[in-house]
Amino acid sequence: MRYIILFVFLIIGNQSLVYSQNTLSGKITDEKNQPLAGSHIHVAAFFANSDESGNYAITGIPNARLQVFIEYLGYKTLDTILDFQGNSTLNVPLKPDVSQLQEVVLKETFVKNKAQEIKTATIEKYSSESLGDALKEISGVSSLKTGNTIVKPIINGLHSSRVLIINNNVRLEDQQWGAEHAPNMDVNTAGKISVIKGVNGLQFGGDAIGGTVVIDPPVIPIKDTIFGKTILNGQSNGRGGSITSSLFKGYQSGWNWNLQGTFKYLGDFEAPGYVLSNTGNREKNFSGRLGYKGENQGFSFFYSYFNADIGILRASHISSTSDLIRAINSGEPQYISDFTHDINAPKQQLQHHLGKINYYKLFSNNRKLSLQYSFQFNNRLEFDLRRGDDKDRPSLDLDLKTHTLNADFEGNHADNFKYKVGINGGFQNNFADTENTNVRALIPNYDKFDAGAYAIGNYTVNDRLSIETGLRYDFSHIDAKKYFLKSRWTERGYDNEFSHFIIGEDGQQWYTNPVFSYHNFSGSAGSIYEINEKLNLTSNVSVTSRNPNPSELFSDGLHHSTGQIELGDLRLKREVSTKFSTALNYSTSRFSLEINPYANFVNDFKVLIPMTIILSNRGPFPVWEYRQVDARLLGVDITADYDFAKNWNWHSTAAFVYGEDLTTNSALIDMPPFNFNNTVRFKKANWNNLVVSLKNETVLTQKRYPNNDFFVDLLDTGEPVSTLVAISKPPKGYSLLHFNSEMSFDVFEKSKMTIGFTIQNILNTNYRDYLNRTRYYSDDLGRNFRVQLKLNY
Repeated sequence: MRYIILFVFLIIGNQSLVYSQNTLSGKITDEKNQPLAGSHIHVAAFFANSDESGNYAITGIPNARLQVFIEYLGYKTLDTILDFQGNSTLNVPLKPDVSQLQEVVLKETFVKNKAQEIKTATIEKYSSESLGDALKEISGVSSLKTGNTIVKPIINGLHSSRVLIINNNVRLEDQQWGAEHAPNMDVNTAGKISVIKGVNGLQFGGDAIGGTVVIDPPVIPIKDTIFGKTILNGQSNGRGGSITSSLFKGYQSGWNWNLQGTFKYLGDFEAPGYVLSNTGNREKNFSGRLGYKGENQGFSFFYSYFNADIGILRASHISSTSDLIRAINSGEPQYISDFTHDINAPKQQLQHHLGKINYYKLFSNNRKLSLQYSFQFNNRLEFDLRRGDDKDRPSLDLDLKTHTLNADFEGNHADNFKYKVGINGGFQNNFADTENTNVRALIPNYDKFDAGAYAIGNYTVNDRLSIETGLRYDFSHIDAKKYFLKSRWTERGYDNEFSHFIIGEDGQQWYTNPVFSYHNFSGSAGSIYEINEKLNLTSNVSVTSRNPNPSELFSDGLHHSTGQIELGDLRLKREVSTKFSTALNYSTSRFSLEINPYANFVNDFKVLIPMTIILSNRGPFPVWEYRQVDARLLGVDITADYDFAKNWNWHSTAAFVYGEDLTTNSALIDMPPFNFNNTVRFKKANWNNLVVSLKNETVLTQKRYPNNDFFVDLLDTGEPVSTLVAISKPPKGYSLLHFNSEMSFDVFEKSKMTIGFTIQNILNTNYRDYLNRTRYYSDDLGRNFRVQLKLNY
């Protein structure tokens, strides 16, 4: 590895000597001095894109009189000529192009000050990681993990079905109910990622109790152009890497297309001191888009394919009760083997297909009609440790098919009122292939019908105050077919309440037909008030409802990926959230601060809690049950940014969540502990866009947690001995250091190469994360060296 590091910095040193000509730098903003990240600056054969702050730099420009183009979608292109006889500075405020803004102006209005965003430059740094990893860049977003590769976002303490993920304007449906079911999407397809916590989320669904993650694709300009990028990552921890490449083509006629693909190959990861056996990862992903943007109408076709093979920590599947208790209580892995790239059981194999067709029509007065049909097919295979003829059989085989139709209409009235209304309908079918698995299905076959309607309005009172509000109605009907063990049916007390669901029997099982219908109303209202040029206040109140998902209702058996038995409850009701939030934002040319406190009151909040251990024919497994409580979540997210000296920046985020179970007057399980991050960054545009940063990530010990410890009897010299299973106590807090650096070089006539070098967990710190489901069995990841090569062309 030291030779790789030396090689990288030798390249950096040599390239710095070669490109020692003129540099053009500056900042691209709009008329209100807001940065326009991703602006394209072109000088002869040289080009660059502005960063998140609107800054750019182009090096290696020869002495000459050259034409300069600066472009940004929705703004008028700057076309000028500069005489280069030395380094030059060009700061440009671009003016809006009304004709191009027609189809995006409403979206910009609705999202303004209500979404936190991750731009392309940051997404590219996470090209070898997951959506959940990238979202941690946003204050208030943490992650729920199963091992090191299965990562789910947590927003304000909530995750899974409470967080909607909208990929390319399609609500992602991929059995996201499981705590160890990561979003089935390639982060490299994203041009921008936003987290929406206000009124906007209602257009996607009324059940976003935590928030909505919106992934937008890269924008292709309406002009004759072709561009692309390739990103190559290599890393020491996992001894592998990834490559992703994309190509975009635009035509002056309005046609456009792009192709994108990713391949990832990683072996066993390592904690400080030992191998995390069977934690490798493979991905083979592809996406493509074809579209047309005319003067008054347009359409597009999009398809994406996600394929992943994910190893599950071998030490999390134990063969005896005593070994399981020893692993949980001692914190030492019970299984460690030599490093390998092989992925064996336990593991997940995932495929996700997404296809959609869009059409839009523009009318006078900035009115727009949008129609969309989408189809998703998700196949999930989970493999357990099995013997004999079933050795290569999956233990779970689920096929999920989802069809959706959306119609949206947006417009404005009297220049100060903008609105958006829409309807949607959907049909979903889940098929559990028990013949292939030879195991009773954890999640049954079911059909689900959904329909919804929403209306969102934004009223500009004056130059300082705007008000927005929204309403939504959703109907959902679920019709399932499921076998229940007669003993489990009686044990759960279903005999009297749900006897009408029984439609047959098969030996020791009841064959049932559970049918549920739900009617939900959701609403949100908010305001944005500009106190002065530096200070503004955003407030929002929302009421949202979430139905119990199939996992919460029907789970009845071993969940192989987590190595735990999960029991749902047919009695579960919908949960209703009332959330109050506000954000105070202060900003100057060098310093910005945002403080975002919130209070979320959830009636009938569903929790999954550990109860006991059951010994099955495949070994011992902890039993977790779904329960409902009334909950209160209080929290605050803080973000600060300060340019404290020339070329130096300090960025800080902090998040705190106080989760309370009001039913039992105890702490809520799985609440993120207080955490904060501090990053010091040095940037020098004239030094080949050099960026060097050092980041401290600190997570404190979670002091507030429910005591769900329990006792089981273990045989000791032939006699049963009551033994405590300490499953509740969180691990100690931790503090990690990370290093990141990058430089950019002009390598070909119209190409730019960026070289990045990163060290994660510099000190190789031993730690365990409270929100990692495998924390009972092993430490988290150790030191990782990563080299990234990015070529823009």
